[in-house]
Amino acid sequence: MKEEQTVWVPFDLLESFMVDVFRSIGVPEGEARICADVLITADRRGIDSHGVGRLKPIYYDRIVRQRIQNPVTQIEVVRDRKATAVLDGHHGMGMVIAKHAMEMAIEKARTYGLGMVAVRNSTHYGFAAYYPIMACEADMIGVTGTNARPSMAPTLGVENMLGTNPLVFAMPSDEPFPFTNDYATSIIQRGKIEQYAREGRACPPGLIIDRNGETLTDSARILEALTAGEAALAPIGGLSEETGSHKGYGFATVVEILSAALQQGAFLQMLNGIDEHGARAPYRLGHFFIAMDIAAFTEPAAFKKTTGDILRALRASRKAPGNERIYTHGEKEYLNEVERRDRGAPVVPALQREIIAMRDEQQLNQYRFPFE
Repeated sequence: MKEEQTVWVPFDLLESFMVDVFRSIGVPEGEARICADVLITADRRGIDSHGVGRLKPIYYDRIVRQRIQNPVTQIEVVRDRKATAVLDGHHGMGMVIAKHAMEMAIEKARTYGLGMVAVRNSTHYGFAAYYPIMACEADMIGVTGTNARPSMAPTLGVENMLGTNPLVFAMPSDEPFPFTNDYATSIIQRGKIEQYAREGRACPPGLIIDRNGETLTDSARILEALTAGEAALAPIGGLSEETGSHKGYGFATVVEILSAALQQGAFLQMLNGIDEHGARAPYRLGHFFIAMDIAAFTEPAAFKKTTGDILRALRASRKAPGNERIYTHGEKEYLNEVERRDRGAPVVPALQREIIAMRDEQQLNQYRFPFE
């Protein structure tokens, strides 16, 4: 390999590689393409914490090494009642399960105005906004949430009880991009810490606490401590009610309930991926997906115009001294996509080594990368 440095790699090359990696470990081709599309879309939008960097630790290793995830996805319809449904993913590929569930919600919304699908026994489904954006493309409002392995402490606590539990909305506008709020209900999420660790960067202070309530900054050590239950993320709002910690904690709990109670799935520390004998086990994640047909309320074009007017007014409002621009949610991701279109995705040295390792293990010798 060349001298180690960050190298920009074309999206088409990375996506093709990911499809072949998924296929090589048993994911059927059509489902492999869904999984790769979710990951490469994150990279295109500048969400590097949820793109190709998660291929090995979150999917490849869990299928090949840990054997806690099924490469072939078997989706069971547990309940189907007009505008609602419950699915069981049987520990298959989370992206495949999630896309199917949102498609069901969209189809139900076409008939009933609203559609909601709850899922149990799923796995990590990638960057969450992918699914509400599907609803936007159908002139609908999309919502999703998912619970996750425990990593966040409740306000005034130090034990990792809740996952990062994103609560994500996407709403179409008359601009080139929808309004999309895609972020964890913790003040930082595990994928960002993984990115810091790959890049050799420290985590900012005040975001992660140990069992003594002291903050941690060593990114690699934080990942180990989170897995061991010796550290926890702070909710949005920080570590005290004075700074609004209870608000992030509250939203995370909403997501936990909607990701577990409706579908009678696992929750809180049941999601730690360890069975009663202390061995690795499936994570048993739950998700929910909501689609709202705008045409059931008003004309889609009118909705998009009003939404665009709101976003433009926010961006045009008075800036704080020293700041030239106000952004609205989804705008930065759109600008990243435009800027990266011809450049590709940044692949840091640690990720380069993971890509080469997977290629060599699966004998995908047709691939050569710019960093070699």
